Amino acid sequence: MSTATISASDVNKLRQMTGAGMMDCKKALMEANGDFEKAIDELRKKGQKVAANRADREAKEGYIVAKTNADATKGYLVAISCETDFVAKNADFVKFAEDVLNLAITNNTTSKDALLSLPMEGVTVNDKVIDMVGKIGEKIEITSYEVIEAPKVVIYIHPGNKVVSMVGMSSATAPAEAGKDVAMQIAAMNPVAIDKDDVDQKTLDREIEIGKEQARAEGKPENMIEKIAMGKLNKFYQESTLLNQSFIKEDKKTIRQYLDGVEKGLTVKAFRRVQIG
Repeated sequence: MSTATISASDVNKLRQMTGAGMMDCKKALMEANGDFEKAIDELRKKGQKVAANRADREAKEGYIVAKTNADATKGYLVAISCETDFVAKNADFVKFAEDVLNLAITNNTTSKDALLSLPMEGVTVNDKVIDMVGKIGEKIEITSYEVIEAPKVVIYIHPGNKVVSMVGMSSATAPAEAGKDVAMQIAAMNPVAIDKDDVDQKTLDREIEIGKEQARAEGKPENMIEKIAMGKLNKFYQESTLLNQSFIKEDKKTIRQYLDGVEKGLTVKAFRRVQIG
């Protein structure tokens, strides 16, 4: 995309994604040659405060359901998107989502592709989705299917069924209340990984580069740039990795400290968070 083809709607889309000003968004898009992810990085490098949940770029409607198996060692989640809130609240649409989830649990389905291929009322789940499109007249799609396994899985469904999190605890004796607290933390704070070592290298490289550019933009001496960037990376770990985040119910404790206080050595083995809209 050349700078000549950057439209007002592109600028507005970036503004809605980031919360940055219109002129800043336009300049960032021009510098990034129309690439939205690069434009977001440009804004961050210049010290702009960017909305944390930029991954959810399109405001879609839909409904998310999740359940565990009988012994709570596996959690299953299905997210089905549609175009309007009216359809998302439609009883037939909600029932379809629940039927698909129950089918997935019954068959212990491990992937979205496998889920779409399951038989459902004489056809496949994928065919049933197409039938729903014809019946309702909107684009309908199974956007997410997630499964986690752990000694104890706990699910949190935020009112409205548009944000749902699943957390796998390391101990089968972990209190359900502690699991719910952590699942609510995940829903609210959207961590990128469980702990520092779980953050992928691409994300780390990106954060270090942004930290360096922010330090340069602040006029810091070049021989301090690396040290400042690593300090910013530590802040990123504290804000964006689950066990190092401040516990939202008791912010003087990290999630790691909270869990260890509940049951010695208790930790998180896996989590998923899915959001629509």
